Amino acid sequence: MLKRTPLFDLYKEYGGKTIDFGGWELPVQFSSIKEEHEAVRTKAGLFDVSHMGEVEVTGAGSLPFLQKLLTNDVAALKEGGAQYTAMCDENGGTIDDLLVYRKGSGRYFLVINAANITKDIDWLNRHAGGDVTIQNVSGEISLLALQGPKAAQILKQVTDLDLEALKPFTFRDEAAVGNVRALVSRTGYTGEDGFEIYCRNEDAPYIWKLLLETGKDDGLIPCGLGARDTLRFEAKLPLYGQELTNEITPIEAGIGFAVKTNKEADFIGKSALARQKEHGAARKLAGLEMIDKGIPRHGYAVFHQGEQVGEVTTGTQSPTLKKNVGLALLKKEAAEIGTIVEVEIRKKRLKAKVVKTPFYKRQS
Repeated sequence: MLKRTPLFDLYKEYGGKTIDFGGWELPVQFSSIKEEHEAVRTKAGLFDVSHMGEVEVTGAGSLPFLQKLLTNDVAALKEGGAQYTAMCDENGGTIDDLLVYRKGSGRYFLVINAANITKDIDWLNRHAGGDVTIQNVSGEISLLALQGPKAAQILKQVTDLDLEALKPFTFRDEAAVGNVRALVSRTGYTGEDGFEIYCRNEDAPYIWKLLLETGKDDGLIPCGLGARDTLRFEAKLPLYGQELTNEITPIEAGIGFAVKTNKEADFIGKSALARQKEHGAARKLAGLEMIDKGIPRHGYAVFHQGEQVGEVTTGTQSPTLKKNVGLALLKKEAAEIGTIVEVEIRKKRLKAKVVKTPFYKRQS
């Protein structure tokens, strides 16, 4: 039986069409993917991402433990700060990409990908030692994402938080949202300004309705996984299972900024990733823009001068650019901007050009 979030009973009320997403029954869209995508780019959208996993890591040994497990420098995090990072195996392959929040001394909160919850918890427990407690709280917490240029003016109507003081990658715990409390974080997965709201399961339907009612005049609409995927893709934000896997390192996937090989602490995968940082990885995530008519899709082979040089990780018709574009993991010699390659679509090799990424960047 498919798992459901605490908001499932509200999907039908708002016109949600659900699909099986990694064992979860989640909305792919409410109105249309294009309409929802445009709303987030120009106004605001509200997503239910309560399927994501949450883990509390506490104890005096939690910082050295996380420094050993994670690629970014957790020691640089101040209380109330969030950080994007990765967790890798000894070869540098990506176990998961995640957010880590520092709630206080020896108190950390990890947000992990839904499909990786069991794997990640096993990995954390396998490497735990000393004064470290790992608690999987995924089943107790719901997560709503309010995203878009009007997100702040909508949220400020229902919270006592000073949103101007809440900078990107910072958060406040126990913040008021209407008449309940939640962790409010200035983070997101769309390429736009926005907030992620972590609340108790029983409060999620209330916050969902409150935000949609409050933001109605500002054009806020409910959004599904379809728009979430096109939005993150345009902004070149990786999706685990596509741009990142056990076989793809963070350096290859273009998130080397989250790999601090110069931090004092040793971490799992450090030597392999340091080599890639120093000498360059053999493969590179590159942007493709189709020249011939066709849409590059996940898994399609990419050729250069008659040789297969990689494959597409994600591709679609960009709602913002109105162009057929894709991300592809290519041999580095074929990943130079301007290189003409061919994407195999329905047994035909169609021309594409390697272009700069991200496809979309918000004007600040």
